Amino acid sequence: MRLLITGGAGFIGSHFVRTLLDGGYPGHENTRVTVLDKLTYAGNRDNLPAAHPRLEFVHGDICDLPLLLDLLPGHDAVVHFAAESHVDRSLDSAAEFVRTNVAGTQTLLDACLTTGVRRVVHVSTDEVYGSIDEGSWTEEWPLAPNSPYAASKASSDLIARAYWRTHGLDVSITRCSNNYGPYQHPEKLIPLFVTNLFEGLPVPLYGDGGNIREWLHVDDHCRAIETVLSRGRPGEIYNIGGGNEQTNLHITERLLDLCGADHSLVRRVADRKGHDLRYSLDETKIHEELGYRPRISFEQGLAGTVAWYRDNPGWWKAIKHPSDDTGDERREGISS
Repeated sequence: MRLLITGGAGFIGSHFVRTLLDGGYPGHENTRVTVLDKLTYAGNRDNLPAAHPRLEFVHGDICDLPLLLDLLPGHDAVVHFAAESHVDRSLDSAAEFVRTNVAGTQTLLDACLTTGVRRVVHVSTDEVYGSIDEGSWTEEWPLAPNSPYAASKASSDLIARAYWRTHGLDVSITRCSNNYGPYQHPEKLIPLFVTNLFEGLPVPLYGDGGNIREWLHVDDHCRAIETVLSRGRPGEIYNIGGGNEQTNLHITERLLDLCGADHSLVRRVADRKGHDLRYSLDETKIHEELGYRPRISFEQGLAGTVAWYRDNPGWWKAIKHPSDDTGDERREGISS
């Protein structure tokens, strides 16, 4: 089997690739992988093996149709991770989110049609549903995104569904809750707070910290994606949640404890525009239909993640301080 992984040098995509190449997904011991990544600020070639006999890396853009038409022949399936994903950046400038997430997905699916690559897993987010005060979203819940990022992902979901319904592409869509784990870019909540605390810097907590998210370890998320790739049905959407809910304030307190830091480093900052209060996914479908369940408890996963950042300062310091010019990078807003 040969897979094209878009965005495979990013946080989630690279974990999927590393796990597959390391034999972590039964049945893929001989699968060859092509990673296509634009290497924006969020993509990092160091997230992948420098060399591997079953890995090919291509530096390129999913909006580049001639490149895709040249690259796709010979592949059996596509796992589409590539996306702009930082909410705060989308509030400042939405154009790149629409270009990559909407036009990029449409270009990729057109290229799949032209080259005869029928199987596609489109990786999306729970943020397309908006915010929910009580209960949990099923896959049939109406989409009501509240940020430009979420709106661009909702648009890409609808395009993916349309290519299944209209053109018969074998497309499955996954929608995950908040991910965390090793190799996550330090603009996101957990790695931003952890790395700031290791440097003795303040951590910016939005509002009263009462916003609620489900948290999913990246290893569990990628295992679910492989399950959908192998056994998911065409045209179906699968929610992938962490099975737990945490307030941002609780996350902050746990990170202070794990990093041995004092509460005086917490800085309350003005709340994000249109900040969703609560996310919660109903995961019944993927549990009952595909037999998937997360394995890593939040406490275990969070402790392991903090330990990884403690043991790998060279990786995150190169991102936060590329020229030893800390500037505003240390205080960049959080994404949740």
